[in-house]
Amino acid sequence: MRVAAIDCGTNSIRLLIADVDGNNFREIHRDMEIVRLGQGVDKTGQFAPEAITRTLAAVDKYAVEIAKRGVEKIRFCATSATRDATNRNLFIDGVKERLGIEPEVIPGEVEAALSFQGATKDFNKADGPFLVIDIGGGSTEFVFGTNEVEFAKSMNIGCVRMSERHFTGGEADPGQVASAIEDIDEAIKEAGKIVPITKATTLIAVAGTATTVAAAALELPAYDRYAIHLSRIPAEKVHAISKMYLAMKREEREGLGYMHPGRVDVIGAGALVLSRIMLATGAKEFVASESDILDGMAWSLV
Repeated sequence: MRVAAIDCGTNSIRLLIADVDGNNFREIHRDMEIVRLGQGVDKTGQFAPEAITRTLAAVDKYAVEIAKRGVEKIRFCATSATRDATNRNLFIDGVKERLGIEPEVIPGEVEAALSFQGATKDFNKADGPFLVIDIGGGSTEFVFGTNEVEFAKSMNIGCVRMSERHFTGGEADPGQVASAIEDIDEAIKEAGKIVPITKATTLIAVAGTATTVAAAALELPAYDRYAIHLSRIPAEKVHAISKMYLAMKREEREGLGYMHPGRVDVIGAGALVLSRIMLATGAKEFVASESDILDGMAWSLV
């Protein structure tokens, strides 16, 4: 069956079209656009009109691709920013008009389960238990399990939310960093009350923050998802890269060959979240996975 999964987060919207038959999975098309749907939501509790316009323009583009590729089934999931926005119906109605389906505004626990399914599919279960960390724009999911999710918690410490709350986009000053660390550590501590974050054998990190940090650690001249997928990144490198991003000027981050333009002003906060999680878990490394919630959504349609 040919399926399409659309994941609409706080920072990006992504499309995966795949043929799924039993245990066979063949990727047909994958796309990602940074639309910053969650622009200002942490402060105002509402979607900005221009953010809805940007995101629906991407949905228009995806609708053409879905029709062209003969997709039989679609699942559209919206996450952190849409959960928080009081005017979410403006966005939901726009998606319905374009795709003819109702977007699901999924709770953090469903997001966690889908991320876990996608992230662990290329791993031997003997490598478990796994802790899957999904650092999004608005929230970060902590998911623990081996064959299935055993514990999960979603916390509002995504890269966009932390950037808007603590950083202005340029170089971070020590006071901003200290304030962000306090915020992040408190959230990790809360997550740790539900999820046994220090008990995993393998730490898997998914989504753009983690894969961008992996690209930096691997010293890639340009973003290469095949080089990044399943790469093992030592904790010391993560801490060093986090400090590097926070110390850089915006134009220096823009000049990095592997850096997506839409991540330039949020990667410092995102990398800091990853660094603090690695400190809290005691993990010596993380495994970067390019398979994530999108893949989990595609599997769920069959």
